[in-house]
Amino acid sequence: MNDGPRRSRALERGLSAGVLLAGSLMLGACTVGPDFHAPRAPAEPVYTPRPVSLVSPGASAPAQRLRADAAMPARWWRAFGNPRLDATVELALADSPTLGQASATLAQAREQVLAARGAALPQLDLQASGTRASAQAGAPVLEQTSAGPLVSYAPDVFGGTRRLVEQRQALAEVQAAQLDAVRLSLSAQVVAQAIAAASAREQLQALREILGSDRDNLRLVRLAHAAGRASGADLAAAQAQLAADQTLEPPLRQQLAVAHDALALLVGRGAGAWQAPSFELAELRLPDELAMVVPSRLVRQRPDIRAAQAQLHAASAAIGVAEADLFPRIALDASWSAQSAGLGTLLSGGQAWGLSAALSAPLWHGGTLRAQRRAAQQAYEAQLQLYRQTVLQAFAQVADVLQALQHDAQAVQAQQLALASAAESLRMARDAYGAGAGSLLQVLSAQRAYAQAGIGQAQARARQLADSAQWFSAMGAVPR
Repeated sequence: MNDGPRRSRALERGLSAGVLLAGSLMLGACTVGPDFHAPRAPAEPVYTPRPVSLVSPGASAPAQRLRADAAMPARWWRAFGNPRLDATVELALADSPTLGQASATLAQAREQVLAARGAALPQLDLQASGTRASAQAGAPVLEQTSAGPLVSYAPDVFGGTRRLVEQRQALAEVQAAQLDAVRLSLSAQVVAQAIAAASAREQLQALREILGSDRDNLRLVRLAHAAGRASGADLAAAQAQLAADQTLEPPLRQQLAVAHDALALLVGRGAGAWQAPSFELAELRLPDELAMVVPSRLVRQRPDIRAAQAQLHAASAAIGVAEADLFPRIALDASWSAQSAGLGTLLSGGQAWGLSAALSAPLWHGGTLRAQRRAAQQAYEAQLQLYRQTVLQAFAQVADVLQALQHDAQAVQAQQLALASAAESLRMARDAYGAGAGSLLQVLSAQRAYAQAGIGQAQARARQLADSAQWFSAMGAVPR
């Protein structure tokens, strides 16, 4: 009698019973462990105990303003008004190995989320087997074959798998925030190195003027010494001044070389195969408007704080994973196979199905499982404190940069006054020398003082530009 239809109906009834059992288990399922809630945003509205005002650096440069209602620019480096700087930053964002590594790590984390989700679904496999054997020499050969699908499913009754998926999703959010942090850091470093190169180049130009004055001074002292109008001490002092000023040139050239090499590294090029653009301080515009977000928005905007919060979320989900291990687990399997068996050339075929359910529950593991849950709870507490520290460090950085901008504006203003005074002194020395009332040494001394004031102004303006770039980084202005 052909019993194929009867076996098929039995298989259908078995599978239906398995589906009903799995559905009832899922309806009564729960998710153990704590539900994550983001920490409350800080209540303080300001970063410093006293208001910070950015004074005008003088008539030749615009005053910077803090705008609490201004939108954070996506490509903030364009505020410096230098096309070569724009191109260098965009080249770094397009081809930096550091950025490529962070992107690949994020893609890996997202694939792990998909893998965790897939493990929560029913699994379908193909199983096949075959045997060929004989009891003794000359006896008929026994042949058996079997092939068919196997469906296995582990209902997530207590939510351990759901918590694992939640944890993987949070870890993917960590990598996304860290990718944003790399983009922000990369753009900020490019701007900082461009400013360092421009500062070194301008200081070298001012130093050349100082060295020229030193050489002219030494030449005049030598002539005066030969004519008996200057002492040996005067000659030695002039030689010592030239030698001392010459020692300032190699460090500045090294600063320029280091900045160029750093730019090559940031854009993903070899220092010998790529030449950095020539940046000049005069071609870098001071951003006149700086967007400022309040602390409650900063914690949602800065990538390092977002990464710390996502790590906290992952630690919370890990508690649920560890707690689910304390509860029973259920496994359901359903299989169907087409079989054949025979002796020699006489073959017969049929079908076979199976449905199984298994339950395992932890009874005693030497305290391991409960210790793992407590460890996960302590890991969450440690991550919470790390999150708090990250927020405090971010606020401290904003306060530092905010006050640095105020002091930079004051320093630039003071250096402009010093430069103006040195220029006036040089004009008076030249006028006196032209009228026969002064000496050439006085003119050279005034020229040297003017060049030194130029170095001071270059340093002050470079600090102001660098701190302005640091402000965008502290505000979490991630390039988009």
